[in-house]
Amino acid sequence: MNPGSPPPVPELKWLAWEVTRKCNLRCVHCRSDLGHPGDREFTTEEGKAFLAGLAAWCHPVVVLSGGEPLLRPDLFALARHGSSLGLKMAMATNGVLVTEACCREILDSGIKMVSLSLDGATAATHDEFRGQPGAFDGTLRAMERFRRHGIPFLINSSFTRRNKAEIPAVLDLARQSGAKAWYLFIIVPTGEAEAVKARDELISPDEAEEILRWHFFREREEKELLMRPICAPQYFRIAQEEAKKLGETYQRRHLSFGTGLNRGCLAGQAILFVDALGEVHPCSYLSPSAGNARTGSLQEIWGTSPLLASLRDVDGYGGKCGACSYRNACGGCRARAFCDTGDVLGPAPDCPYLPNLPKGAT
Repeated sequence: MNPGSPPPVPELKWLAWEVTRKCNLRCVHCRSDLGHPGDREFTTEEGKAFLAGLAAWCHPVVVLSGGEPLLRPDLFALARHGSSLGLKMAMATNGVLVTEACCREILDSGIKMVSLSLDGATAATHDEFRGQPGAFDGTLRAMERFRRHGIPFLINSSFTRRNKAEIPAVLDLARQSGAKAWYLFIIVPTGEAEAVKARDELISPDEAEEILRWHFFREREEKELLMRPICAPQYFRIAQEEAKKLGETYQRRHLSFGTGLNRGCLAGQAILFVDALGEVHPCSYLSPSAGNARTGSLQEIWGTSPLLASLRDVDGYGGKCGACSYRNACGGCRARAFCDTGDVLGPAPDCPYLPNLPKGAT
């Protein structure tokens, strides 16, 4: 890229669509703001038109999320329509509402992958985290039903200080479950999860560093289950550091439907989040909007949004992130930077690494 020229527009690889804000649980870490149940969500016809417009432009993975997407009556009609357009459809669920009939609908609608939530190795931990007795058993039932119906699934696990001690045991459960992948989330304090920050439950930068180094060595040994930390882009620095000590080169494995990119923060780089009202966000944890998919072209938003363009120009990042030699590999969590500084280009507060900084930078 020539100095002063705008960053190139990358290919959109992955789009999460919040098809509803309704949910059957009240999780301590939820990124969604559930305080506006009356907001008008996409109608069925609007949703189909949205998917058609997307497919006319590109064919990313489309994750139907929420809230809890299974609370939307036309969910599988939308999934079936997306599949008919050649989109790679996926779904994110907490698992509690998965039934035998639901499994048949998943297969019939062409959904290729389902993510399930598992936030503890015991019912006591998971249910307390999810705000609902029986949530743990519901997730285990969903796993069993998915295995029996041959539905590929992955497991998302979110951690704060209250449940981080169970990380190895949760991984063991994921390995035993038949999941294709296990994604470790170190939560971002947005939406309902702001209360977690207020209670001082966030995993500290040093604690995160320790967890991510543990993850590197477990990932290195793992032969079947794909592992990756999410919302922890500094993992790319850590993995490169540890691999170098071993005389190796770190190369992340990918699921066939994944982004295929070896980079940390992908907000606005390869992914987008469209909320229930049509607002287009760089990721599901970044509240600034790049435009609205109901009133504008998603293709135009992706290609011309100043917000997205700024995220793609890593040389414009501030503080230690802008001075860091790992900024292209890591990028720093832009959502955490925004939560901490109000600036999407600010320094990421969750990384303890200190590069050689210019005088006065932090």
